[in-house]
Amino acid sequence: MASGQSRSSNTLVVPQANAALDQLKYEVAQELGIQIPQDGYMGYMATRDAGAIGGHITRRLVQIAEQQLSGGTAR
Repeated sequence: MASGQSRSSNTLVVPQANAALDQLKYEVAQELGIQIPQDGYMGYMATRDAGAIGGHITRRLVQIAEQQLSGGTAR
């Protein structure tokens, strides 16, 4: 990498996607029956619950991408 430049793995390539990802997080948590804290701080959530949410989000994003690549409609 060029000096002075760093890339965090948490940086979104499309910043506008942040709201959509947050919405997806809440949808997945609701489907799994996991309560996300009202204050938004997830530091006290069980690691198992956070991992389940992340895993399902990843699965859904891959499914959406596969559908778009095949010419189908997402969801």
